[in-house]
Amino acid sequence: MLDGPNNAHKTFAGLKWIGERVDGAEFDECVFDHCLFGGSAFEHCRFTSCRFVSCDLSNIKVTTSRFRDTQFESTKLLGLDWTKAEGMTDPHANTALSFVDCVLDLSSFFGLNLHSATIERCSAKEADFGEADLQEAICRRTDFAGARFHGTNLERADFRDALNYVIDPRANRVKGARFSLPEAVALLRGLDIVIE
Repeated sequence: MLDGPNNAHKTFAGLKWIGERVDGAEFDECVFDHCLFGGSAFEHCRFTSCRFVSCDLSNIKVTTSRFRDTQFESTKLLGLDWTKAEGMTDPHANTALSFVDCVLDLSSFFGLNLHSATIERCSAKEADFGEADLQEAICRRTDFAGARFHGTNLERADFRDALNYVIDPRANRVKGARFSLPEAVALLRGLDIVIE
């Protein structure tokens, strides 16, 4: 059961916990493998050094839950409002989140501390990264079609081989960020210049 207050070094495989509510549970170095949590509510929960592998977390609610050093691999995280999670805006906290081969479409990371996060080979279509701190983040080979970047700190972030992003250098901090052609031409769209 997920309701236990303390769970450490456990593997949860094949759970179907759809539309349920989990309150006050703590997970330390746990693995969630092929679990379905769509539409569930995780309230006042703690996830530390956990891995989610091939799970569906679409539209879950993470109200006042905390994630530290958590990895998501081949997992659907469609429509999550990460702004409701606890401690995600603290500029001194290192959440160390990692998303690899995940679906992050329609999720909100507005104003969050994603310093050194990994968002690699993901779909982040129409996700909101406005005013987020993505310094030194790895954002390679991710599709950012329709994603919002405004007031975002992208200094030293790695966007090589990322696709479909629209990032205005005048409205975001991009010093030292890495981009690759041909997608990097998108950085010039807002500069009112003619490219021939």
